[in-house]
Amino acid sequence: MKFAQPISRRKLLGNLGVVLSLPFFESLVPARGAGAAIAKPPVRLGILSVTGGTVLESWKPAQAGPLAKLPSILRALEFAKDDITVISGLSHAGRSENLNAHEHCALTHLTGASSVKKEGGKLFAGVSVDQAAARVLGRETLLPSLEIGLLANQYSFRAPDSVVPFEGNPRLIFDRMFRGRQPVVPNWKRRAEAGSGTAALAPSDDSLDRSVLDLVLGQAQDLRRGLGRADQRRLDQYLDSVRAVERRIAFVESRQRQEVLDLASPGASTLHLPQALPKAGTPIWEITRPIDQDPARHGDYIRLLADLMVLAFQTDTTRVVTLAAGSDDCMFPGVVTVGYERHCHTLEHQGNAFRPEDADPIAREACRQIHAWYTQLFAETVRKLRDIDEGGSSLLDNTALVYTSYMADGGHGRDDYPVVLAGKAGGALKPGRHLAFDKQAPMANLYVELLNLLGIPTTAFGDSHTSRFAGDFNGRLPGLV
Repeated sequence: MKFAQPISRRKLLGNLGVVLSLPFFESLVPARGAGAAIAKPPVRLGILSVTGGTVLESWKPAQAGPLAKLPSILRALEFAKDDITVISGLSHAGRSENLNAHEHCALTHLTGASSVKKEGGKLFAGVSVDQAAARVLGRETLLPSLEIGLLANQYSFRAPDSVVPFEGNPRLIFDRMFRGRQPVVPNWKRRAEAGSGTAALAPSDDSLDRSVLDLVLGQAQDLRRGLGRADQRRLDQYLDSVRAVERRIAFVESRQRQEVLDLASPGASTLHLPQALPKAGTPIWEITRPIDQDPARHGDYIRLLADLMVLAFQTDTTRVVTLAAGSDDCMFPGVVTVGYERHCHTLEHQGNAFRPEDADPIAREACRQIHAWYTQLFAETVRKLRDIDEGGSSLLDNTALVYTSYMADGGHGRDDYPVVLAGKAGGALKPGRHLAFDKQAPMANLYVELLNLLGIPTTAFGDSHTSRFAGDFNGRLPGLV
């Protein structure tokens, strides 16, 4: 596999005329300046969300506290029992307007918004937790975040009225991650010994072309004197965009120099590049159509996307990945071994009711089998993260990986969501427990906790303080950290 040579600063600056027509993007501004580097492995956020909720009695541990024998849906995670935290009793309370039940669940899923709606065909919710994390963590990586998988509904919102599209083609995801660069494992130990890598990252004098901003500043100031206030603001915004592009160029240059050093002396783990990527130019329907009908192809697809997430974290391409796994419209022959129905959406409705005892027991068992199948795939991802050494700690140790669903159950329920946190978030989490909330707690409170675990101080998110479930939680989840 061939990769392009690093792009020089001069070449990038020579083409800035095209870039400067773009608006200023906050996510492109690095937080620590051009020479910054992380002295130890960073904490990553992964969200793996499946469809159809769960079958609560086969997912929820019988007792709070240290994890004993796991229920059948979580049984595949027995090997990682000391690396997971099971959380129960979380709920969404947000209202909806002009949405069907699936859309309602999807729009509140990662936003915890108090109100979601569709107006004039446009969706409105709130900023989702993955995008809130990407605003900060994305300043230190080449990609602020990745949103991948099969998704008919929308989970991720950059702004209340800005939906983030999900990419379902693994080839395009890989190309986006590594176009123009060679995958490499960061050597976090070397970076730490080099004093956060600032000396190694310092640009050489001959690469410091005179800033585009310096070249135009004098003329801009002359022009500014003859402009009205509104036009002066527009000019200031334009100059801000110049500064943003300059800072982004400096960041990319410093990252390229760091990766050259990592290629010569890589980190402790070995890269395993995906071998089953679709051919370039393969239309998305050729990728997804077999998945709907064949669980074996479906499982391979989820594994491939999960491997891309692991690779993105391992190479520090991004520290935020949201993976939408599965589809309500999939068929599950071979996975479901009871009854005659194999269509997921049909089973979700037959196997769920306001009271579980009123649901069709055969369909409910079929749903249990489907969710156990999803958990097996999640467990494979957990094992891969745990096996990657980052120099005294594993990639799993340095990750907060959320396993959940966009609805609590297949009947569009929004009470008592299934939530498993895998990993230690850099040591901030103490796993091996079931944290149970007898009274419903806002799911948004989990998002407050996640952002704080990632080093993003916040006291509120979504409806963490306004939900009818808010109670005396004060926007947090007591006992999680």
